Amino acid sequence: MSVVANGPHARLAELGLELPEVVPPVASYLPAVQSGQHVYVSGQLPMAEGKLLATGKVGAGVSAEQAKQLAQRCALNALAAIDSLVGLEKVVKIVKLTGFVASAPGFTGQPGVINGASDLFGTVFGEAGRHARSAVGVSELPLDAPVEVELIVEVS
Repeated sequence: MSVVANGPHARLAELGLELPEVVPPVASYLPAVQSGQHVYVSGQLPMAEGKLLATGKVGAGVSAEQAKQLAQRCALNALAAIDSLVGLEKVVKIVKLTGFVASAPGFTGQPGVINGASDLFGTVFGEAGRHARSAVGVSELPLDAPVEVELIVEVS
């Protein structure tokens, strides 16, 4: 892979991050699918080397700050799925991010948690990383993950 000086791979390297291997699906789906000018990225969990980095509910066992870091990992996994399908250099715009937060009763900080993903996209893609977004509190996520992120991305 050649790294363009101001490209997304270079920005990730500046942050001390590298793309992980694409997380294999945990059920019957693909990590990402292209349709026309858009890539739809399946929900990404905070996995590294085949394991969840944490389990449990945010606000009870998982702190909001830890969950924000986990959301960044979900975003990094989403970028790996995009890169393997079309290449990060083809990203024109992060269009829509949907973030799910397994929330303890009374926890209402979902937007701050999902900022972990949003902030990464803004840093890596600049203006093209600004997106529409939903941050949703849910009672359970697959494998007892605290956070899950899915994306719609416009590509060239």
